[in-house]
Amino acid sequence: MSYSVSEETFDSLDKYWQDSNLKLNWSSIFVLPAWLRVWWQVFNDGAELYLRAVRQEKELIGLAPLQVKDGTACFVGNADVCDYLDFITVPGRETNFFDALLSHLKQNGVNQLDLESLRPESTVLTHLADFARGRGYPVSCQKENVSLEMDLPLTWEEFLAIISKKQRHELKRKLKRLEQAGKADYRCVEVSHLLPDAIDTFLKLFSLSREEKAAFMTERMASFFRLIAEAMAEKGLLRLGTLTLDSLPAAMIMGFDYDDSVYLYNCSYDPGYKSLSVGLLSKVLCLKESIVMGKKKWDFLKGDEAYKHQFGGQEIPIYRCRITIN
Repeated sequence: MSYSVSEETFDSLDKYWQDSNLKLNWSSIFVLPAWLRVWWQVFNDGAELYLRAVRQEKELIGLAPLQVKDGTACFVGNADVCDYLDFITVPGRETNFFDALLSHLKQNGVNQLDLESLRPESTVLTHLADFARGRGYPVSCQKENVSLEMDLPLTWEEFLAIISKKQRHELKRKLKRLEQAGKADYRCVEVSHLLPDAIDTFLKLFSLSREEKAAFMTERMASFFRLIAEAMAEKGLLRLGTLTLDSLPAAMIMGFDYDDSVYLYNCSYDPGYKSLSVGLLSKVLCLKESIVMGKKKWDFLKGDEAYKHQFGGQEIPIYRCRITIN
């Protein structure tokens, strides 16, 4: 069988994503073309964009969203803002895809793959690593972080029954205290013309939340947050929730709704309301909303903060894999 490797663009990748006849596995929000485009627009530092499609005969069997610099290929994206990364392939065709891709990379002077933010079920860990070893290439894969996620129950009452008696008591106590402090309301931005002001508020609260968050939110990072919110909203995937107290924003959630999963991407809050635990409660209310909407999975994303475990999150190891192409 013959294989071909073609150069692609973010626009062509977007068309593939929207084509329901293709069997490509777009495994997470972080590999979608709109996300990759924004990351490249904001964070590209002189690398060569390497977007490639592999076809067997005329059938598209996989996509490689890579960037190349000094002979090393990495995913488009980075661990700071992309929790999971991977190749986009047709299930069952991974070996064919990597056979063609590795040959093409070698022919084009790439001698190293440095692939991060890998879940255990990523194609890199389930197929590429062993295939590369079979070619005699040195392969090193190491755990670098953890993510936490949970399957959502059908009802809020079932969720309360899942968590410990102590956590259930504490949660109810915090919610009651919030209600007694004023008129509390949680809702998502649903009108596009409200989005710019909502993002402004989110970024303001983000920098107020903690000193390390203020340091993280550089001008460049703020640009990324604005653009990614706009891009995901355009695709109908953004969930930007606000917890207000007496009509004033106390805390906000930036999340994404994709493939029956809700990704808790980031949060911010006004430290003036810290005694009311508004940061934690905004997450709780977003989680409750997700259950009511019938979502199947809640993804806390990277980091092993205590509340994620307390709410029933299960750890998922996150890996980095380096492959030398010799």
